[in-house]
Formats: sequence, structure tokens, C-alpha cells
Amino acid sequence: ICLLLLHPSTGNALVESLQSCPATNPSMLNVHLVPHTHDDVGWLKTVDQYYYGDRNNIQHAGVQYILDSVIDQLQKDPARRFIYVETAFFYRWWKQQNQSTQRIVTQLVNEGRLEFINGGWCMSDEATTHYSAVIDQMTLGLRFLNDTFGECGRPRVAWHIDPFGHAREHASIFAQMGYDGFFFGRLDYQDKARRMKTKEMEMLWRASESLTPPLADLFTGVLPNGYNPPEGFCWDQSCDDAPIRDDPDLEDYNVDEIVQKFLNAGFYKANHIIMTMGSDFQYENANLWYKNMDKLIKYVNALQAKGSKVNVLYSTPSCYLQELNLANLTWPLKTDDFFPYADDAHDFWTGYFTSRPALKLYERLSNSRLQTCNQLEVLGGPKSKSGPFGEGDSDTMSKAMGVAQHHDAVSGTEKQHVAYDYARRLATGWAHCEVLVRNSLAILSGSEAPRVFCENLNISVCPLTESSHKFSMNVYNPLGRTVSWPVRLPVNGSVYSVTDANGRAVDSQVGNVFISLKCTCYIYDMKSSCLLPLLSVRWFHCLSPHRNINNKSVLLYVFKFLKVTFDETTGLLSSLTNLETNQTIQLTQNFYWYNASAGNNKESPQTSGAYIFRPNSSDPFVINKTAETQIVTVSSTVQEVTQWFSPWVSQVVRLYEGHRELELEWTVGPVPVADGLGKEVITRLDTDIKSSDYFYTDSNGREVLERRKDYRPTWELKQTEPVAGNYYPINSRAYIKDDKHQLTVVTDRSQGASSLYNGSLEIMLHRRLLYDDYRGVGEPLSEPGDFSDGLVARGRLLLTFTPPDTAADVHRPLAQGMVLQPLLSFQDGTPSANTKLEFSGLQTDLPPAVHLLTLSQWDEDTVLIRLEHQYQAKESKTHSQPVTVNLQKLFSTLDVLGASEMSLGANQWKEDMDRLQWNAGNNYPSPWEVTLNPMEIRTFLLRVRQL
Repeated sequence: ICLLLLHPSTGNALVESLQSCPATNPSMLNVHLVPHTHDDVGWLKTVDQYYYGDRNNIQHAGVQYILDSVIDQLQKDPARRFIYVETAFFYRWWKQQNQSTQRIVTQLVNEGRLEFINGGWCMSDEATTHYSAVIDQMTLGLRFLNDTFGECGRPRVAWHIDPFGHAREHASIFAQMGYDGFFFGRLDYQDKARRMKTKEMEMLWRASESLTPPLADLFTGVLPNGYNPPEGFCWDQSCDDAPIRDDPDLEDYNVDEIVQKFLNAGFYKANHIIMTMGSDFQYENANLWYKNMDKLIKYVNALQAKGSKVNVLYSTPSCYLQELNLANLTWPLKTDDFFPYADDAHDFWTGYFTSRPALKLYERLSNSRLQTCNQLEVLGGPKSKSGPFGEGDSDTMSKAMGVAQHHDAVSGTEKQHVAYDYARRLATGWAHCEVLVRNSLAILSGSEAPRVFCENLNISVCPLTESSHKFSMNVYNPLGRTVSWPVRLPVNGSVYSVTDANGRAVDSQVGNVFISLKCTCYIYDMKSSCLLPLLSVRWFHCLSPHRNINNKSVLLYVFKFLKVTFDETTGLLSSLTNLETNQTIQLTQNFYWYNASAGNNKESPQTSGAYIFRPNSSDPFVINKTAETQIVTVSSTVQEVTQWFSPWVSQVVRLYEGHRELELEWTVGPVPVADGLGKEVITRLDTDIKSSDYFYTDSNGREVLERRKDYRPTWELKQTEPVAGNYYPINSRAYIKDDKHQLTVVTDRSQGASSLYNGSLEIMLHRRLLYDDYRGVGEPLSEPGDFSDGLVARGRLLLTFTPPDTAADVHRPLAQGMVLQPLLSFQDGTPSANTKLEFSGLQTDLPPAVHLLTLSQWDEDTVLIRLEHQYQAKESKTHSQPVTVNLQKLFSTLDVLGASEMSLGANQWKEDMDRLQWNAGNNYPSPWEVTLNPMEIRTFLLRVRQL
């Protein structure tokens, strides 16, 4: 029996739990029946609607009834098993149960009859999620299970049965969290056919090129039937398969038929096979399932007396994995990933990499805000949650972000009303965080003056800056290093002065923004390490900037780093020069759209939809071969050119003083569809880089994988979709390179990307489609936008051009800065005399290779911290080296009294991690000196005292 513990526990709970596994027969083929339900945390219905069973006219599903029914049925036979995955739902259900029911559930967990698998707040998407948000949502779910059930509630198997392709970084994360294995359901149809033929459906996934094996090694298995039961064996109330009719005196006796059909199923490499017995939102009436599975087990095993070598049993993924481990077989090695995923020749699930671009950006910005909220809760102390501005918390935002990682949330594959619900949850979460942030900043600055956050700066709207002649701006930098961050504010004045916390003038300029007809203030080069200084801003009168609307030659210099040229005829970019290395590439950038398939091909009627990208042609339509340009030279701090390609596509090209990147701020939409054509909009960068069909994309924002056109590393690809079949997800960057040049694009959200031509890199920005793709969502991907004429999406791409051996030194910190952006807040008037204008929560900047991944309050006197080495092995001559950080010398407001290292999921002590076949623990000589190797993340629970 496992003990209920409130903190990560020690001991031999793994052994005790595995002893609860049912007995198998080593001389027989053991068929492990795994009763389960797959409960989407939103998809066709919202989270609340799914939990309560509301709006069953859309889909019959009620999670609370599933758990009620399963718990009732498990009590009737100790042999029965059930697994549950989505902690977001179980958390809700558990809170509504009385103590008697909670005691029953705890006993079922302790006895291994109810087992939690995966254990995150949701089953996250793997293509469009950022690793930091994935780790957070896993930690949220795992902590609830640990606090509630102790060691027996700790999941030992990762379970991603529905996501549409699988990322290597996810496998690395699961391995570092202590999971013994990983099972998933969806696999490319060509890859699956090959693996079934060669009996390689199970493998060892080596999920990192940087971490020393076995730190990121993970046993991985592909489930035989996706995540459904074998054909003919679905006994849910939603299914039509025949029940087992076992009374020979009654009509339609079918035991022999059912048993024989079961025995004819195909099997895997070992003398064990796993069979998923359940599917979407099944087991509302669990009696139907268990009554028929009881009979199946009884009658199949009865044939053993007649010489049958098949043994059927109730089981769980952990028990199945234990048997494979004991078999001591040699497994094939996997080192790449499982993208892109196709379920048929013309059905590539690569459209969702970009679907719902605004929601994807909002989720990414919400992640940045959550990290800021968590950090300020720690730095501001207990009064941050209850202070002069009221009661605030970070928990609401954590749960909203946890739900947003679901594979039908940030993926963009939900119905429209569900997408609105995800966005509403994120907005509600930030409203709770806003109060906490206001309280914390009041504590740190000593000023309780009202503070506002301008949520609409992306459309040049901020009522306070537009109406006040004198205001202060506070900038909080959540990164553990100094940053230079350009700020653009809408104003109605013009000439003004800007001073920093020490009264020094800050270089700034007012420019007329042509589109909004408002003035925009650029505030440049504000630097600090944790809390950037408060600024005093004064406005006087308007100054008209230089304007020139034409297609003349444009040449932009930004001091010593970059030079950009535009073609004098087309108005398009024509070259990019690195002035530090004296390298130049030819660079043309334009916007195009693929005509989305409408399904009128009789041989293959597949359409483009929320999931699937299927263009009618491999050649996209150019939106305009020329761009109308507006040249705006703002000041010596920033230069920009605005390009208009059509009424629905425009772009601002910016260069900032002191920056090594070129910013492309694109605006696309509303995408016109009056012509009856769905459109998938891309931007394409064409260069003279000799990339030779190779390009590179990141995995969940961390390690970078090599891609090759029309190629898969693990099987001989028969390419049937030359465009969609070469698209891959990017979460933070993609690049092309040759021996001397590398062009890297850093993105502000997850998108789809490819390189279809030598020296070319294309990124899909927006999609508006007219047909459903028949994968379940049941509606076209056509977001209405504010005025019901289509969504307008805006975003940023940052381009860097460097030699390959120094590229990571630029794009690594640039990408982290895009993910964790400074938070701006504003106060009317100037700060009072006793206001503290500068503060840093760190004693000094972290080393360049180290990223502060997590800083959050755990308990009253403990803080959770994750430190990450953000460089891959061998990618940087300077930074791809081990680096050491002293935990006691990190924070300026905290006295670190003790430190205990934990698993990445923060639900085990590191020293107690003991995975099957592997032991990821390490011994370090000092409890304070923490050494990080390339791509390593180390997690600590710090016992602290506020100074």
C-alpha cells in the first residue's frame, strides 16, 4: 500500500506498484486489455460542456458520468483495471466527491486498479506547443496527483494517443520527467506499414543529440489500433458491435465467433500485446464494457485447456511495459521525429501547424505573461497575492494555459466557439495575474499609484499614452539577462523628452504612422537585468517625419551590423549584408497563396481543412509582383519601410540600432474568399544560399532537427504531396545554410514551414478555407474576425544572417526574447519622490548559455526553479560548453537556505528517479554549484527566506 505524501516521496513504490500487476504466462501470448477513455479538454465542445455533458446535440459526451460509472464498476471485481489521463477533468471531478468516494478512489489507486497515465493537465499537442508551456502543464497535473495520492498516483508511462505527429523534444521531456515509456496512436501510414511488416512498432527513442544517453532515451510504442479497440470489439453505448451472447439456449449465440475473431488479431515482437479497449468519451455506462470484457477473458482463456496459447488479462500500460522490459529484447533505435503525419496518400496533417494564427500568438503571449506573474509572485513575496489592488493569483492562468496546450486547442483544430472559450480562459487568467502583478510592482517600487496594461499595442491603441501629456512606463524583463527591447507607443503629441530612472535622456523619436494616422513613439535601448527602469515621459508638440511613397531604390544601414537593400523596380527586398563579416546574400521576399483543395478530385477528394493542408497545385499564386513602399526614416535608432502588396497584405520592415536582426512585421487579412477559393497564405524568402534541399526546424522551441526535401530518415518515402508532404512545424525558428552562410528566421508563434527550392524558405502565415477536411471538427476553418469578413492576423519574423558557426549565438537569445517578452505597464503622471525606480531580482546577469526557465512559488517557504542550458552541443564555439551557476548567489531578495534537486516534472526527488533499464541520476559535489551541460534542464526546490 502506498502512503499519501504531500511532497515527492522515496522508497520502493515502483516495485510495490508493479507487484499489483496481474500475473502473466511466459509460455503464452499475453494480451493486455487496457480499459481507457480519451477525453479531449475541449474540441467540438468547450471544457465545461464536455465535463457536464452539455450540448449533446453536438457530441454525446459527459466526463463526470464516465468517472462516476468507472469507479462504480471497478469496485465490483478486483481484477478490473482502468487508466485515466486528463488531470484537468479528474481535478474537477475529485473536488466534487464526498470523503467516502475519495477514500474508495484512493484505495483503487493504491491497489493499482485505477492508474493515472501521462498525468499532465491535458494531453498536449506536439507540433504547436512550446517546451516551457508543456513542462508547466505537465507539472501542474503531476503535482495535483502527487499531493492527492502520493507515489501511487505518479504516472510512469507517457500516453499521447491522439496528437497528430510526435516531436522529439516531447520524448526528451518525458524521459527527463522519469517516465519509463511512451505510447502513441497516430503514425504516418507509410511508416506504420513498414514497421508492422518488420515488427518495429516498438523502439528506443533517443530524443536528444546533446544529452548523454540514457538521459533522453525513452522506450516508445505505437499502439496497434490507434487508440480504439480492435474492429468488432467496441462495447460502449456509442458503438454498434455485437455484445457477447453466451447463453446457448438463446438466439444468436456468438461466443465461438467472437473468440475466433479475437484470436486472429495480429501481434507484436514479444509474447505480449497491448489492446486499447475504449475511445473518445467512452465508459459513460462502464457496465457495458466490463461485462463483455469479463466474458471475453473468460471464454478466450477457457481454450487454454484445449491447447490454446493465448492468455487475456486486464492490464495497464505500466504493467505491459514491465513485461516488455523483462523480456530483455533488443529494440530498434529512433533518433529523428514523427513529422509530418499522413493517414493516406494525399492527407497530410500539416495545415494545423498554422491554423488559427491569432490564437497561437495569444497562447504564446499568455505563456510570457504567466512566467512574469510567477516570477513577481516570488519576488514580491506573500503580499503579492493580497495587496493594495486586491486578491490576485497565478493558479487561474496556470490552469488556462494548461488547457490551451491540449492537442485541439493551440493546434487550431477546434470548433470556432471552442476557440473563443480558450481565448476567454486565457483572458480571465491574465485578469487574475494582473492583480498579482500590480501588487508585486507596488511592493517592489514602493508606489501604490494605479497602473494599467495596454493590451492593444499591437493595433496602436493605448488610451493612457494617447490622452496623457505626462506618464511613466514600467518595463519588467522576465529573462535572466540584460535585454535591449524597442518600445513603440501610440501618442497624440509629438516632441517630448524621455528620461530613465537616473534622469538621463533616452533616445526616442515620434513618427507618423501612416495606417493609423497616429504618432508612434519609439523608445529604444532600455537595459536592466530583471526589472527594467521606470521611465518618465513628457510630450510637447507634433513633428512630421520624412515620407516618400514610391518605388525608388532604398538603402538602409543600421550602423555596423546589417545593411538591407530594396529593388528599385519592384519595391521588394533584394539583398541582406552582414557588415561584421562582410557577407552578402541575394534575398527576395514576397507573399503568396496556395489554392486550397475543394475536394473535387474524384480519385482523391480530400480537402484542405483545420488539420490537413492540401493545395490544388504545387505552384502558389503571387499576391503581387511589386510592393508599394513608404519610406520612413524615424531616427538614428530605428529605420523602417512599409510595403503594401494588396488591400489585405502589408508589411513593415524595420532595423533597430544595435540589433543584429531584421524585423518583418506582416499583416494578412481579411483573406478574400468571394471568388470561391480557400487560401493558404505564405511568405517565401528566396536566396542564393546553396541549401541543397536541406533545411532545419526546431522541436518545440529547443533542439533543431535537420530536414530534407522528399525524404524521411527511417523509411523510403513515396512522396505523393510535393508541398504538404514537405511541411514541418516550427515553434521558434527555421533556417537554411551552406558552408558559409546561414539565414535564420525566428517566429513569434508556431507555424508551418518548408524549403521546396534550393535557397528558399517559406512560412505559412494564415489560412482561410471553405470546406471541412472530414477529420471530425465538422466546420470549415474560416475565422470571422471582428467584422465577420475574416480574421486579420499580424505577426513578426526576425531574420538573422551569419556564418553557420556563429548563428546560434544570435538566434538562441533572440528566440528566448521573443518567447519571454518584457511586460509594459503605465502610470499617469510622474513617480513620487519615494518610488524605487530600479530593481533587479537577480544579483547579476546569468551566464549567456543559461536560461531561467522557471521561477515560481511552490509552498509558503519553497520556490521551484529550473535552470536550462539553452545551447545544443557543438552549435556554438563559445557557449556549447558546461557552465556553472551558484544557487545561493542568484537572487537579490531571497536567502536560499536549502536546495533539493527534482525530476523535470517536479514530482520526484532526482536521487529517487529509477527508470526501467536506465538511471538518470547524477552525483554533484556541491549542493550550491550547479553545472549545466548543453541542452540540460535542472530542476530544484529551494527553501528560501525573504530578505
